[in-house]
Amino acid sequence: MQLGVLSGKVAVVTASTKGIGLAIARRLARDGAQVMISSRKQDNVDQTLAQLLAEGLSVSGIVCHVGKKEDREVLVNETLRRHGKIDILVSNAATNPFVGRMLDCSEEGWDKIFEINVKAPFLLTKLVVPHMERQGGGTIVLVGSIAGYRPAPFIGLYSISKTTLLGLTKVLADELAPANIRVNCIAPGIIKTQFSASLWSDDNSRQRFEETISMRRIGEPEECAGTVSFLCSQDAAYITGETIVVAGGFDCRL
Repeated sequence: MQLGVLSGKVAVVTASTKGIGLAIARRLARDGAQVMISSRKQDNVDQTLAQLLAEGLSVSGIVCHVGKKEDREVLVNETLRRHGKIDILVSNAATNPFVGRMLDCSEEGWDKIFEINVKAPFLLTKLVVPHMERQGGGTIVLVGSIAGYRPAPFIGLYSISKTTLLGLTKVLADELAPANIRVNCIAPGIIKTQFSASLWSDDNSRQRFEETISMRRIGEPEECAGTVSFLCSQDAAYITGETIVVAGGFDCRL
């Protein structure tokens, strides 16, 4: 593992106390960044903070429900108070409160999915951009999903919200490039997290999905984290507006 590629950088990672978000926070910190982790629950923040600090990593943490304006503002302001700047924003928070035929979803369910999965990343970006502009640049990474390319059965609205992130990435990248702010996205496939447990925890289900993946295995959160660290590093200095699929060769196209 290459160490130090993010030395001196300050990163904010939402929904970063478990799964892909935790793996990203840990990897950015191992690569030298000072990382602000966050979660909707204080207990999750406290436990993860203790774990990462015990690993000798430079991290701090705060409660943040990305759907709440005041929480988003506190997340950004507290990061600035503690660290003086924000170089990296990784928007990882997502929700999927509805499973079933899309036309059976209520208006409230639709609003919730798009509020958390699309609107919140946009509003967080609006909050951090002025600070990145003042310091001469920055990096934003949105965490999408393979479902954004290949909508999955029974999670159609979630899939559409992730498709929207592909467009959001393109537009933001174009608008922010003159300010030296790069915006990219990753689209994880089936990754071994609690969020996707219904797809891999059962042996029969896991085997069925593995047969559709070129590498014939479910991915690990750390395999997404390495891609995010690369996108935040100088090695990706000429990459913006792109979505990298991290899915073991799972066939997809939009």
